[in-house]
Amino acid sequence: MKTVDASWPGATQLRVEVDGEQVRALAYDHLVGRPRPGEIVVLNTTALAMGLGTGGYALVVAVPNQLPPDPPAGPGHLVKARYTPLQATVLGVDEQDSEWHELLREADDLEGLPVVTADLHSALPAILAGLTTAASFPGEVRVAYVMTDGGALPLWFSKTAAALREAGWLAGTITAGQAFGGDLEAVTLHTALLAAKHVLEADVAVVTQGPGNLGTGTRWGFSGVACGEAVNAAVVLGGRPIGSLRVSSADPRARHHGVSHHSLTAYGRVALAPADIVVPDLPGEFGEKVRTQAARLGNRHNVVSVPVDGLEDALAAAPVSLSTMGRGLADDTAYFVAAAAAGRHAGALLKHDG
Repeated sequence: MKTVDASWPGATQLRVEVDGEQVRALAYDHLVGRPRPGEIVVLNTTALAMGLGTGGYALVVAVPNQLPPDPPAGPGHLVKARYTPLQATVLGVDEQDSEWHELLREADDLEGLPVVTADLHSALPAILAGLTTAASFPGEVRVAYVMTDGGALPLWFSKTAAALREAGWLAGTITAGQAFGGDLEAVTLHTALLAAKHVLEADVAVVTQGPGNLGTGTRWGFSGVACGEAVNAAVVLGGRPIGSLRVSSADPRARHHGVSHHSLTAYGRVALAPADIVVPDLPGEFGEKVRTQAARLGNRHNVVSVPVDGLEDALAAAPVSLSTMGRGLADDTAYFVAAAAAGRHAGALLKHDG
């Protein structure tokens, strides 16, 4: 290992020499410890070999000369990333040793909590930026981020989540399913949503997978289709789901131009319960294309048109850099504006209910 380049809660970014070349590497402090310059590290280089974008790090598997200390004895019996060499034992928010066990044992009602769903992690800061235009936020409005396990499993991978937490844009994070590393740990999405409402006392919950995603270029073979299941979970528990559409004017693939086919599948086929599907009121022919595509969802959902004035300024003021599929705000403005419109709608619901 050559140098430590950066760190954020739960993760350390390194510069490591591999076969005479320097590469980026990431160590999860709680799993392998924090390597020191000059130490040998054992790496998994799959992401580098495949040329992945979001996951373009070598991952530290072990630091042979500096094993991490054994975790202190204490409560916690949930095992995540189960039966992998780096499985993590965590305290579940609702397990018997949790201080919130009694609170959550009988909880089954979100009491109308707005739940914004999106298929990509990159939508998270944009949704929050849109929320700032319609609600007293950050401050009075508390937002919980629920990270599902379709992308990265450790929440520590997300610089975005760490920065949003530090900026006060998130009241807390909850990792559901096999995902881990949040402020709270949950076995299922249902438990995570209930914890958002009753433990974090959130006014709004945002549900997306972690950074990275798995896709095959087919209708069903995409991890983000699970946002349709998030709609179902929210409705079952008495929440109010708000579907953020994946929209792009820059993606060269026809299936993602306008409203992505993933959004049409997730909300049109997977989501069996009604949601507010937010359509940004974009100008011109492209805006008309988006409205026409989104109208297909009207037989099942409440399709809501949301104005976009001021959203670009709100997005530019976000405390994190915005990027999706390697494109920033200026490269694919429509993507971020569509997510921000969903946040604006969630804020409008809070005003209405208040």
